[in-house]
Amino acid sequence: MKVKGIIGEERISLPEVREMLLAVESARLESGSEMSYELRRSIEHANHLSKTDADNARALLDELATLEKMKPDIAYRIVNIMPKTRDELRAIYAKERFTLTGDELDEIIDLVLAHY
Repeated sequence: MKVKGIIGEERISLPEVREMLLAVESARLESGSEMSYELRRSIEHANHLSKTDADNARALLDELATLEKMKPDIAYRIVNIMPKTRDELRAIYAKERFTLTGDELDEIIDLVLAHY
């Protein structure tokens, strides 16, 4: 398939991608059409790496957006990775010009664990 142009751009989390791919999969199965190799691999990838559902991911994104020192890119990375430890969270913030205190890290981890 050739892409002729980009109509729009929207940032979505991996659990939301998983939900969309599962909808495409069910539509293909109902119609009896065959799924391409790329679609099957994309669905497997999303199923393997998604650690929560789309509703929890959206709620976590909304809560992370209210925090200080939280950029949208970082919030989406946190939702996609769902870090459980301070070290995993520090790895996400490694390229930033600022560091988070232990309390800020714990607050983010608590939010993640609440939406796991």
